[in-house]
Amino acid sequence: MRIALFCHSLLSDWNHGNAHFLRGVVTELAERGHEVRAFEPRDAWSLQNLVADHGEAPLREVREVYPRVDPIRYDLASLDLDEALEGTSLVIVHEWSEPELVARIGAHRARAPRAAYRLLFHDTHHRSATDPGAMARYDLTRYDGVLAFGRVIRDIYLARRWARRAFVWHEAADVRVFRPRRGARPERDLVWIGNWGDEERTRELDAFLIGPARELGLSARVYGVRYPEHARAALDAAGIEHRGWLPNYRAPEAFAQARVTVHVPRRPYVASLPGIPTIRPFEAMACAIPLVCSPWSDAEGLFSPGLDYLVARDGDQMKRHLAALLAEPALAAELAERGRATILARHTCAHRVDELLAISAELGVEVDRPAPAAPPQRATS
Repeated sequence: MRIALFCHSLLSDWNHGNAHFLRGVVTELAERGHEVRAFEPRDAWSLQNLVADHGEAPLREVREVYPRVDPIRYDLASLDLDEALEGTSLVIVHEWSEPELVARIGAHRARAPRAAYRLLFHDTHHRSATDPGAMARYDLTRYDGVLAFGRVIRDIYLARRWARRAFVWHEAADVRVFRPRRGARPERDLVWIGNWGDEERTRELDAFLIGPARELGLSARVYGVRYPEHARAALDAAGIEHRGWLPNYRAPEAFAQARVTVHVPRRPYVASLPGIPTIRPFEAMACAIPLVCSPWSDAEGLFSPGLDYLVARDGDQMKRHLAALLAEPALAAELAERGRATILARHTCAHRVDELLAISAELGVEVDRPAPAAPPQRATS
């Protein structure tokens, strides 16, 4: 079938984690024979920042890594929805879209014949819980449903009557890209990949990353953008190297060069959105690097805490976990392989495409029977 996807950007992942999962979904759909037309605004904030910092070269490189991802860049004022949506069976509009676009596509859906496409809104942010007034600006009256990246988000949409139907659709790892690099030799103890986070995890980063690395004397490297001066100074004082933006598709190499990584979720995901880990743990486990998480509640049973990854209740326990993994290679290898096995069994973009096609069929879209997710494969170099 023909699918249209409207999102903030697929070309840029500069401070834009939604691109990670959506690139994998678009690739998986295309590999199965579906036609995916992706649309992103020409003036996307993430892309503008990426080009300002790094020029046009990353835009060419991402097309080489993801040859199936070829978004159409549009100007909202001149966007012709009749042309863009012609022949589509399914349209997905991501939450980081202008309310005007969301409303215009809804109005287009209302004018379309009854047998035309189904329309879904895709939410992968915490604003529905932390800033409901902002989300109330989106007119989803004509939408057929919401794809929510966690049960708590789905329940908010239904409880507030923002949508008639809502489905849980977690993010997942694109295992075509996120896989172990077996031939690589670790060069340091610890790597962390993440943006500063608008002060949403400042205390947590000090307690679970900066403090343990400093006190254990670890060789550590951090990648990410929007680090204020005080954050860079804290990293420097702890002996942690800050390397700035890392194209997400290069994260597997960064993981392969380190012995362990950590996940420090932003505070809203811990306090208000239990069960939503965000994309980083999926990708880290897919690359078979031992993972230690600061506290978050796996309320939906996505993983097996303690087996797929370790959980540190506080900074002292984080230090103990890191020290143990670095001192005991067999323990680290067992944890890493167990985490990767769980990803391959349950949390790949292929699994999520299976779910998406099942949701589409439930909404009345005529689609081919979903192909089974690819079986787990041993990693190659």
